[in-house]
Amino acid sequence: MSNKFEQILRKYWGYPKFRPLQLEIIESVYSGKDTLGLMPTGGGKSITFQVCSLAKDGICIVITPLIALMKDQVDALNAKGIKALAIYSGLSNKEIDIAFDNCTYGNVKFLYISPERLKSKIFKEKIIHMNVNLIAVDEAHCISQWGYDFRPSYIEIIEIRALLPQIPILALTATATLDVVEDIQQKLGFKQSNVLTKSFERKNLTYIVKQKEDKLGYILNICKKIKGAGIIYVRTRKETKEVAQALQQMGVLADYYNAGLDTFTRQQKQDAWIKSPTMVMVCTNAFGMGIDKPNVRFVLHFDIPESLEAYFQEAGRAGRDEKEAFAVMLYNKKDISTIKTNFTKKFPEFQYIKNVYDALGNYYQIPIGTNKGSVFDFFIDDFCKKFKLEIVKTYNSIKILEDEGYLVLSESAETKSRIKFKVERNDLYKFQVENRNFDVFIKLLLRTYSGIFTEYVALTEESLAKKCNAPVDLIRKYFIALSQFGILSYYRAKQNPLIIYTEERLENSNIFINHESFNARKERNEKRIEAIINYVTTQTKCRSLQLLEYFGENQSARCGNCDVCRKRNEIEVSSLTFDYIIADLKKIIKTKPTSIQEIIATLQHKEDDILKVVNFLLDNKKIVYTAGAQLMWNN
Repeated sequence: MSNKFEQILRKYWGYPKFRPLQLEIIESVYSGKDTLGLMPTGGGKSITFQVCSLAKDGICIVITPLIALMKDQVDALNAKGIKALAIYSGLSNKEIDIAFDNCTYGNVKFLYISPERLKSKIFKEKIIHMNVNLIAVDEAHCISQWGYDFRPSYIEIIEIRALLPQIPILALTATATLDVVEDIQQKLGFKQSNVLTKSFERKNLTYIVKQKEDKLGYILNICKKIKGAGIIYVRTRKETKEVAQALQQMGVLADYYNAGLDTFTRQQKQDAWIKSPTMVMVCTNAFGMGIDKPNVRFVLHFDIPESLEAYFQEAGRAGRDEKEAFAVMLYNKKDISTIKTNFTKKFPEFQYIKNVYDALGNYYQIPIGTNKGSVFDFFIDDFCKKFKLEIVKTYNSIKILEDEGYLVLSESAETKSRIKFKVERNDLYKFQVENRNFDVFIKLLLRTYSGIFTEYVALTEESLAKKCNAPVDLIRKYFIALSQFGILSYYRAKQNPLIIYTEERLENSNIFINHESFNARKERNEKRIEAIINYVTTQTKCRSLQLLEYFGENQSARCGNCDVCRKRNEIEVSSLTFDYIIADLKKIIKTKPTSIQEIIATLQHKEDDILKVVNFLLDNKKIVYTAGAQLMWNN
């Protein structure tokens, strides 16, 4: 069978062979086994379910929470001549009906669907009539409450599985601890445990952490020292522009990207960065998901991320071509206090959460007991201003309401404008004859877009305006007019998040927050913050080892290249000796202060080696002198 899979890979992707683990995953799920594939960022997860499904008759259902990634993959597949569709919140009911019919009766090979759609009655009715050959669950860690990005809507996957009991599941993720790995398989109803994993170790990626007050100065040095394209992650939209402009003024080819920019502008910026061998993109974490740019030479974090899972995924976008690359994180003492402060805002008081729920119902004027399944545009700035609420606490309150299953806050819908003719060709021709002022515009649409009579076609008004050398506003006016005449359906692009009511609106007194699960989430979140702070502040343990151990790999050797390893290399003590001395030192000075003379007399190591290790630990504040000039481990 491997020859068949390789033929598909060559035909559609042009690759001569699979990357490590890809073929094993494909063969496993093709044989009918439920499979969990653990592959680091950039490992080529999507190819596994795409090749497997193409090798069979029927359609693959792909469940992913990332609308931007969903649409990128659909566009990429269609460009290869592989029919793919996506259904997500923000599409009209008519568009969804057409998409389902095409999946049931047409030649669609891949249906990408957002998890909140799984609960809909129409989806459950339609899916049993489709010839499904595989269920692929991307970002599978979202199904686990132990995961860093739990999505309650993922729990619905098990119900879909019940409708298609013979269809195998392929779950994929780049970030899962051992607890999450077990939980994913249980929540997806795996018939037997089947985990295929590739080591999270990235030997070509050098991890560096620097405590810096002048972060901009250090970034400039990095941009000039490391030749090639880069990504700089910052916390806020405002910072993306400020940092990019500062770099531009210092002669660096840089641009900025955030979710506040319109779809057309973001696409332009993204395309320019992908094509450039040296451009640096300053962005929020809205950038990078699903982008396959192999020659990124560095990823730099301007601030401390919220978890090691998020950091590992973002840092992993560097060096996908397996050549030398760098993952750099900058921090100062203020950053550590900021991340701790933000943690307290992530878990507001229960009454505040209930008040937010009430305010949402009033904002949309929803009567009690109604509007289950309703979808609303959501503008958090306007909402918070109207009800005098704090933005960060309000956002986190909504996420807790989502965890409890009352509603869903989707990511920005970022839908392109879409059109579809509502009339048949003959009727359209009659309209053109009777309305000559629309004739040229309609002919332009017919020449530009195929399939426009049978399905909704995505477009950008800007590109159409450029094609006919007309103002963008004029293009929109034509679409609106034709829509009013009943000639076509026109949905204008939007990029705001959506609130989806998964249950009817309830009385405030009937909103129940599970204290036990709330406190468990809070505790897990606190541990993640402790882990990222420990990673940042630890100066005596290899960065790569810290990350690998966090994800359950405990047999790896230190990398020899990170900032910690380079410092250790400078003291000219072998790795094995260094580790033995530290282990023996801990036994002595963890419990009681001890003089350096006693330490040298007790340890069975060369005095020179002991002194070098002690000085290293003193420099990095892992051990300290007490008032009596004795050494003590610094907890």
